Amino acid sequence: MTTPLTAAALDQLFRQARTYNAWTDRPVDDGLLHQLYDLVKFGPTSANTSPMRLVFVKSPEAKAKLSPFLSEANRAKTMEAPVTAIVAADHEFYEHLPRLFPHADARSWFVGSQAMIDQTAFRNSTLQGAYLILAARALGLDTGPMSGFDNAGVDAAFFAGTTVKSNFLVNLGYGDGSRNLFPRSPRLDFDEAARIA
Repeated sequence: MTTPLTAAALDQLFRQARTYNAWTDRPVDDGLLHQLYDLVKFGPTSANTSPMRLVFVKSPEAKAKLSPFLSEANRAKTMEAPVTAIVAADHEFYEHLPRLFPHADARSWFVGSQAMIDQTAFRNSTLQGAYLILAARALGLDTGPMSGFDNAGVDAAFFAGTTVKSNFLVNLGYGDGSRNLFPRSPRLDFDEAARIA
């Protein structure tokens, strides 16, 4: 791929995109959530481990289950959002590697090494969560990524009896820029954060 994206596309993904704290009541169609995942799954992960697992919390029942585990600062905006994605990691991702990475015995790299499993699951599910944010913006959705919740409570409510553990949350929908949208915070300049070696 050699053609840069247009300035408008870069604005939508980065320069003009914001973290929303208030939402319109416009619903997010299930079909759009399928489109979203079908983009996200193509983002690279180490050895194609693909540990991210998602729960798109949308129904009133699921929202009621999530609500008690949110920090006070995050509860109202999350309950208002049409969808909240629980970005989680399967700590038995390696069981899928014979299919996902068939040209090597990648499963054996992880079996018996819990530290490597946990590090790989966390790093790569976080990376996939970042793809989720960008893919959502690319599809015209606004996002509100956050921590500020009880991971253990969410895990018990949504992933009981599994090897899946929550990482962070992303509210999804159509943001209301007239409410609770803070001025853009400054960013570090190149020379403060990067160097060319």
